[in-house]
Amino acid sequence: MEKCEGIVIRTTSYRESDKIIVIYTREYGKMGLVARGAKKTKSRLAAVTQLFTNGVFTFYPNRGLGTLQQGEALTSFSSIQTDIFLTAYATYACELLDKATEEQQASTGLYDLFYQILHHIDEGYDPQVLTQIFEMKMLSVLGLYPTMDRCAICGREDGPFDFSAYANGLVCYRCFERDKYRMHLPENVVKLLRLFYIFQLDRLGNIDVKQETKEQVQRAIDTYYEQYSGLYLKSKKFLNNMKNWDALLTNKPDEKDSD
Repeated sequence: MEKCEGIVIRTTSYRESDKIIVIYTREYGKMGLVARGAKKTKSRLAAVTQLFTNGVFTFYPNRGLGTLQQGEALTSFSSIQTDIFLTAYATYACELLDKATEEQQASTGLYDLFYQILHHIDEGYDPQVLTQIFEMKMLSVLGLYPTMDRCAICGREDGPFDFSAYANGLVCYRCFERDKYRMHLPENVVKLLRLFYIFQLDRLGNIDVKQETKEQVQRAIDTYYEQYSGLYLKSKKFLNNMKNWDALLTNKPDEKDSD
């Protein structure tokens, strides 16, 4: 029997009362466990096998799926659990981590990053910015390394720069005419892309980014992912649709005097 700290990133119903959970762990990386009886309301495994739960898991290892014996919840991320918008962002982070990693390849740094992302979303920091930071950080996990410290074409380190998925990174002003696919982004957007790529999340302070700027950053990230990652995630599509709902919910109807 072994023990690890982990976060539940995927759950699947199995048989009448069991679950299969996938957890990303500090000690072992990603792993799957069968949680017998976890779907029963009174099960001692019911709480600890909920999506997003951070806990200590005791399990019997196996070549395939291990068997969860017991678990102790450390953090449940209650705000994420009860807010549909926060749930959508956290679900996308979970699916991206799940699709980008292989089983039992431990990375303490990645575990800490993922925990911090969920923690900050739960604490009320801007979930879109946090998700964008996570997307930029996950590029290296996917084996993608855009040139973000100099011009991808000529190698010069002084800007101003634009961003180009075609050139695989930054393009300096001297090379603008050499890349017809560059994105024509404002300088502050390019600086954010660069910052999110190298940013250490433990230095996170107050986040205040205009919505228009966030949308431009997102367009650049989405373009890069579409060209290089090969990932097509259901949670990403849902997240994009949800942003349209948010706009409708926050768009109050004009107040008119009734006759």
